[in-house]
Amino acid sequence: MTTATNLVEALANPSAGEVEQLDAWWRANNYLTVGQIYLKANPLLREPLTAEHIKPRLLGHWGTSPGLSLIYAHVSRLIRHTGQQAIYLAGPGHGGPALVAAGYLEGTYSEVYPHVSRDEPGMLRLFRQFSSPGGIPSHVSVTTPGSIHEGGELGYVLVHAFGAVMDNPDLLAVAVVGDGEAETGPLEGSWKGVSFLNPARDGAVLPILHLNGAKIAGPTVLARKDPAEVRSLLQGHGYDLIEVEGADLPGMHYRFAAALAQAWGRIRDIQQTARGDGWDGSRPRWPLIVLRSPKGWTGPEQVDGVQVTGSWRSHQVPLSGVRDNPDHLAILERWLRSYRPQELFDEAGAPSALVAGLAPDGDLRMSASPHANGGLLTRPLDLPDFRKYAVDVPQPAQLPAESTRRLGEMLRDVYAGNPDRFRLFCPDETNSNRLGAVFEVSDRAFMEKVTPDDVAISRDGRVMEVLSEHNCHGWLEGYTLTGRHGMFATYEAFAMVSASQTVQHGKWLQEAGHLPWRARVPSLNILLTSTAWRNDHNGFSHQGPGLIQIVLTQRGDIARVYLPPDANTLLSVADHCLRSRSYINLIVIDKQPQPQWLTMDEAVAHCARGAGIWQWAGTDDGSSDPDIVLACAGDIVTMETVAAAQILKQRLPQMRVRVVNVVDLMTLPRPKDHPHGMSPTLFTELFTDTVDVVFAFHGYPGAIHQLVHGRPDADRFRVRGFVEEGTTTTPFDMTVRNRTSRYHLVMDAINNAKRLPRGATELKAWCERKLAEHEAYIVEHLEDMPEVRDWTLTAR
Repeated sequence: MTTATNLVEALANPSAGEVEQLDAWWRANNYLTVGQIYLKANPLLREPLTAEHIKPRLLGHWGTSPGLSLIYAHVSRLIRHTGQQAIYLAGPGHGGPALVAAGYLEGTYSEVYPHVSRDEPGMLRLFRQFSSPGGIPSHVSVTTPGSIHEGGELGYVLVHAFGAVMDNPDLLAVAVVGDGEAETGPLEGSWKGVSFLNPARDGAVLPILHLNGAKIAGPTVLARKDPAEVRSLLQGHGYDLIEVEGADLPGMHYRFAAALAQAWGRIRDIQQTARGDGWDGSRPRWPLIVLRSPKGWTGPEQVDGVQVTGSWRSHQVPLSGVRDNPDHLAILERWLRSYRPQELFDEAGAPSALVAGLAPDGDLRMSASPHANGGLLTRPLDLPDFRKYAVDVPQPAQLPAESTRRLGEMLRDVYAGNPDRFRLFCPDETNSNRLGAVFEVSDRAFMEKVTPDDVAISRDGRVMEVLSEHNCHGWLEGYTLTGRHGMFATYEAFAMVSASQTVQHGKWLQEAGHLPWRARVPSLNILLTSTAWRNDHNGFSHQGPGLIQIVLTQRGDIARVYLPPDANTLLSVADHCLRSRSYINLIVIDKQPQPQWLTMDEAVAHCARGAGIWQWAGTDDGSSDPDIVLACAGDIVTMETVAAAQILKQRLPQMRVRVVNVVDLMTLPRPKDHPHGMSPTLFTELFTDTVDVVFAFHGYPGAIHQLVHGRPDADRFRVRGFVEEGTTTTPFDMTVRNRTSRYHLVMDAINNAKRLPRGATELKAWCERKLAEHEAYIVEHLEDMPEVRDWTLTAR
């Protein structure tokens, strides 16, 4: 019998003393959970409970907490026996008090928050802060030591867990899936993570589906299904099920210990086989535990003659009228005393030796794991010099190029130089996004069957492609929060599928920035291609720049939005983003061939400033204020702006036109509104204080008005952008429909210029004729006019 087999057997058969310790820890955790929800005084019940000891507002979630605590206790025992590195991800996010209590019992909570000491005064602070002003939220938030999973929005526990263990071979991510969470679309799609997890290189995810029967106001689907149907569903996803059910004690401790031992033993067998010489490369069937226990287990069975335990009534606060109802107060006191706190905490209020002894040592405590504070483990990327991928630009806009293709070449070499800490996540669009050079050094990851017709697909691949924005985004979140680097690339319109995840991640980073014990993590880098302006062939459903607007609503210490107009600026921006920490970096650029404007040296300088005057594009010599400023942010609208300036240069040469390009959108706000905001002096140098600005923008026009609020005479900014006008049409017609075409910009310039030279009226009429000509031409010829389609800029 091997040592591993002996260890699994020992885990599966706890001694009576171990079960006593497990149960004591579990009772202590339950006591602290209930105390956080209810108590503002008398934390150890040293005196009879009175209404004055109860919080004025009772907030929190009890129903899922006992199950979360049971799992935590048993995983802690597993760690003590095996030395397994593990993190705990709580899908039922509002089980927050249970995870806070667990960190407190392990001692980590008092280490990072010394004022919440492990004694009676500290316990009182623990209780009073929960879901209270100036305290902590009711879910497993960023303030909870050991958490990388923000449980405030359901559906993402498995994607975060899978991302956490990629390229992390020694880590076990225990992911508790609540049965309410299991009803969400993202969670339903995330079971397939096992189809991409390589046991030779990656760690393991142990999903524990916790079926306690109810959500906030009714039953859950999986809890009411025939167990055989649930079994078939999960087995169909590729899991080996281990089922545990009941509420009897100590029986449940014995059964769950055996289940966890079986699961861990199976994981170790899978990994040892894959890391040896005899593995055939087939996808293993990873274990999954289904735990069925009553909702609100160990709480009040009935209140006012109505069943509570085992029903949806225990989801939040089972006893809501405690301050005003003596009967409810008496029930609460009996409930709290049922855990026998005098056995669990010593005279000073610290956890007893029996309870404290369950915790693993040091960093092996799940609440202290450095994997859950990934900045502690982060190693910088070994980045190539981005300049070597430069596009040669002897003159602006002479030869088009696919800008993202050059980025793909750079990412190829990032992959080669960082085989254990960089991945690209993309919804089946890596080649489509012109990033396919990465396949020169890495296949797509895939653990399912591979056929001879497949290209660049293997079990050893590290490019992550799955047709799910939720999976790609969530995998990247788990990957970066545990200390590795990556990029999520998707079509612009479909970034909205996972936009809520972007928002939640931003909130996490925002709050983490206020916690000195949380180290800064690699940034969440999002690349949007196949943009609204070049989805002309796909039609209106594919035309939408909404994620820009959403990221702009994040606080300035988190949000970054870049609109590089060509390949060289894209390379400079990407290098900066891959080096950054704890930001959401949104990069928007189309994948189609486009004009190339700047040499690499010019691009680096332009990106460093964030915005600048393209003097060669206009007729403004800088000796005095121009008659009009044509500004642009975004690749397609930059082309239209420069084309408009060329028309004005040729047809109204007396008109002084300044062209300003913005690559870092966050330079537009005032410095007090965003760290990247340009100084008032620089803003005046670019935009003047009085001249009207016609601003062509990639996204919704309101974003620019929002950003320049507070700047001198902000009403002088006339913004053109996407206004939800789209259809299946030609590329140029997209700009016409949204009134951002070169002809519209010329007319806007004439309408808003400080002075109008002779010929302006005739030029407006000419523009109107060109628009009419365009409309007729595309209907007849099914493509844009040659002068638009083949446009290049005349030499400087």
